[in-house]
Amino acid sequence: MNVKVFKNDFLLILTALIWGFAFTAQRAGMEYVGPFTYNGVRFLLGALSLVPVYFVGNKNQIGSEEPGYISGGKLVFFGFLAGLILFGGASFQQIGIVYTTAGKAGFITGLYVVLVPLLGMFFSHTTGVWRWTGVALAVAGLYFLSVTGSFTIEKGDFLVLVSAFFWASHVLLIARISPRVNAVLLSIIQYLFCAFFSLGTAFFTETMEGGMILQAWLPIVYGGVCSVGIAYTLQVVAQRKAHPAHAAIILSLEGVFAVLGGFLILGERLLPRGILGCALMFAGMLVSQGETIFGKRDVDMNKRVFNKDD
Repeated sequence: MNVKVFKNDFLLILTALIWGFAFTAQRAGMEYVGPFTYNGVRFLLGALSLVPVYFVGNKNQIGSEEPGYISGGKLVFFGFLAGLILFGGASFQQIGIVYTTAGKAGFITGLYVVLVPLLGMFFSHTTGVWRWTGVALAVAGLYFLSVTGSFTIEKGDFLVLVSAFFWASHVLLIARISPRVNAVLLSIIQYLFCAFFSLGTAFFTETMEGGMILQAWLPIVYGGVCSVGIAYTLQVVAQRKAHPAHAAIILSLEGVFAVLGGFLILGERLLPRGILGCALMFAGMLVSQGETIFGKRDVDMNKRVFNKDD
């Protein structure tokens, strides 16, 4: 195997591992602080962790002299909009994790890979047979993973599913504006807005005490610095050389690592029905990329890896 290909694949797998285990950290953090407090501090740390990345390696990623370059107040507006959507996704996901397992949350969140092309139809993006097949497999998997015998979806799983729609909407927005901005600077701005919205909500709805936050320091630091700062940087480096569909498939392992983290750290277990559901959902994520791998590439939808934190 080509050394560069091996290096990129390793970095992508490491990124998926960090993101997958972040679900374990998110669930563990709920033992000490509320979901909005956790997200607020997490995204604030995430934004601060990207500041050195911006100044060291990405400050001149795109020049202000290039046509269509977005800066100043317009960049802040898009950062506000992206941060607001990010706040919605992170909030539903974090509240949902209180009522479900880290592993199930990881797989259900991964549905954003399938939802992106579907929501893209509202913007005149085409959706072929590969993606519809992926949707069918993912929906079947969600049924086995989350729907009970009385045909009702479990509360936590439903909330995480709602978050997947926010993640997909976030991807569509970022894909539309990212070619015209400095991606790292946009990420810093949106994370700061997300932190502001989260901490503002926590101030009115949760008990915010320094001692409680200190008790949850490890899950918060992992969720902020590792999941956002480190994993984001690894993903950017690897994506420069990796094929988008190839990278998306590897990053889909996030759900697998979420299950592994829940099992090793939290002692979570999946019944055979749940394992079948995860397998079908993972298959749906892979099949949804089939058009890019085997057919004509959709430039708009595949020029960037579908990353919920980008």
